[in-house]
Amino acid sequence: MKSTKYWIATVSKEHTLRGVAGGFMQVCQGKQAPLKRMKKGDYLIVYSSKITMEGNEKCQAFTAIGQVIDDHVYQYEMTDNFKPYRRNIKFMESVESSIIPLINDLEFIPDKKSWGYPFRYGFFEIKENDFNLIISKMLQHEIKGQYI
Repeated sequence: MKSTKYWIATVSKEHTLRGVAGGFMQVCQGKQAPLKRMKKGDYLIVYSSKITMEGNEKCQAFTAIGQVIDDHVYQYEMTDNFKPYRRNIKFMESVESSIIPLINDLEFIPDKKSWGYPFRYGFFEIKENDFNLIISKMLQHEIKGQYI
């Protein structure tokens, strides 16, 4: 029996919005391995520490929620020298939510003073209760008593 997993990807807000518009996500500078860890039906929350990848303007918010729609990881040619891997994601209608009021309640952040540390990995699995807490702030309505 397959159990659903919950993931967080650290991606700039600008790049997140491109992925949402295109129905895909690429993570960790286009690496394939993190995307292969996800399975069809898994959920992904995107955390954006910055507005743009190159800039320094902070975002510090969860910026998108989606579900993996198939088991296909594919390469996309952006330029002759950059061919990142992508994964098809069905994004949900959601609102951006600051991480600041959630820090003390998130289990995946063991050291609340250095709360940004887990996001340095770029992609990691979280527990369902952390997922539910985050999406409760991002989704506008419940479905059958659940936020999913």
